[in-house]
Amino acid sequence: MQANVSIDVSLAQLLGLFTALLIGAVLRFWNLDAKPLWMDEVITAIFSMGRNYFEVPLEQFFSVSALDQLFQLKPTTCANIAQTVSVQSVHPPLFFCWLHQWLQWVPGDWVWQLRSLSAIAGIAAIALVYGLNQAAFSPGAGAIAGLVMSVSPFAVYLSQEARHYTIPMLFVIVSLMGLIRIQQDLLQQKRSLNVWMGWTVVNGVGFYVHYFLVLAISAQFFALLVLQIQLKSRQSLKFWWRTWSAIAFAGLGIFAICLPWIPTFISHISRPETDWLETAQANWWSFLVPLYQFAAGWLVMVVSFPVEYQPIWIIVLSGVAMLLFAGWVIWCVLKGLKLLWNDPKTHWETLMLMSFVIGVMLEFFAIVYILGKDITQVPRYNFIYYPAVCALIGASFWQLNRVQPSKFEAPFLLYFVGGLSCIFVVSNLVFLKPYMPDRVAQNISSANCSAIVMSYKDFQDIALGLGFALAIQTDEKQHPQPCQPSRFALISRTQGYDSFWRKLATLKVQAPPVQKLWAIAPGLRMREFPAQVKLQNGICDRNSAQQYRIGIPYVGYDCR
Repeated sequence: MQANVSIDVSLAQLLGLFTALLIGAVLRFWNLDAKPLWMDEVITAIFSMGRNYFEVPLEQFFSVSALDQLFQLKPTTCANIAQTVSVQSVHPPLFFCWLHQWLQWVPGDWVWQLRSLSAIAGIAAIALVYGLNQAAFSPGAGAIAGLVMSVSPFAVYLSQEARHYTIPMLFVIVSLMGLIRIQQDLLQQKRSLNVWMGWTVVNGVGFYVHYFLVLAISAQFFALLVLQIQLKSRQSLKFWWRTWSAIAFAGLGIFAICLPWIPTFISHISRPETDWLETAQANWWSFLVPLYQFAAGWLVMVVSFPVEYQPIWIIVLSGVAMLLFAGWVIWCVLKGLKLLWNDPKTHWETLMLMSFVIGVMLEFFAIVYILGKDITQVPRYNFIYYPAVCALIGASFWQLNRVQPSKFEAPFLLYFVGGLSCIFVVSNLVFLKPYMPDRVAQNISSANCSAIVMSYKDFQDIALGLGFALAIQTDEKQHPQPCQPSRFALISRTQGYDSFWRKLATLKVQAPPVQKLWAIAPGLRMREFPAQVKLQNGICDRNSAQQYRIGIPYVGYDCR
């Protein structure tokens, strides 16, 4: 009878994993290519397609239809991609190399191709977080964690970004699995050379996928420090000191793997591309802003309803509903964590995962309040510790369900609200793309013969402008007009906006004559746009009814 019960439980857990993978796959591939590419994804496209910024037409007007030629795969080597990334970006190269190979294997529309690798990695993360909780707690805890991740709006959002977030998450989960195995071995006063070596290699290679793996590595060593302090009275002094030696050798091994790229990493740290993260010091209460942003980043891991650019009544209802649901989740998780902590069978695994999360949080606060880089304003950066949070949520609900089965059923409310949130994500109602290139394109597109000009001062501005141009191209394909395609130009503003406007007046514009000019001007205040703009073959007057700002100001001009 007991054997039959065990078989039934195992089948239920496997069914839970299969369900999580199926739901996760549907949500991650649903509308995968429907959203516009934004600046960071354009950067991904340029490097992973084997191209570089010097291939972008600058200081000239070009048809937005010409972008089809720019965003075509150009086979190259990983060494060439690494060289380009080292000079024109602030990221390590491995993700771009892998995506370049992926683009050669997978057929389809190039936007879908670009995002599909992240979607596949997002599905794999569901299976791995199941394995993490199975190793740390039980298969039941693994099944719940897998379902939690499958319907997490945050996880679905990351999986639909053509960026290196879900693949680094795989490295984090595998390294946490190794960390749990190390902890379990140390409790039995043994060490496995293969486990330590595998853990070292995974962490070292992860550095070449995303620099934030440095934070994950440091937090794991912090967790080992906490563990060693707790185990000192439980182990022989000789074994305890030898464990410290193993930790030191693992650290040296990770450093050795990372060493070839460390000079590039150091050079990237001081690059101006990260200046936008500078913390605001305008008011005394700005000190509190990162705390609010940090809490918001946690909130969207489990629930995300429309609050961006919505009517006030929707914002209020969504906000209240999210806070009430978050309160319920927090209550459940804290109650479950208390049970996990007090249970000798799960205490040490809970200690390791909580120490890891706390370690990353301390690092985030150090970056914000000591280095002056407010990374809390970017929720996607929470990907570095999200797998551990997901594992703890799954384990907490599992423990509650195990201890109080008659009072606490499986967390169907968590799954339902998460699934609803994911529908909002794939419908482009939450996690809107920064600078919203699709809305810019809708405002700019018209039946007139249009030209769009944008200023740039660095590579990121070029990528931002290309994102707008791609969105305009897509909008014109969906809503064709007689004078399309529009013409687009990227002009440098490194010598100021006076030079920018003078350069614009000298650019040759192919027929037909421009009837509508749009100027996108990062860093320019609305009142600083000139009343008239000269083109080579005409003059354009500022239209006071066509002035917009969605992160960046842009103004329409009527030409004659």
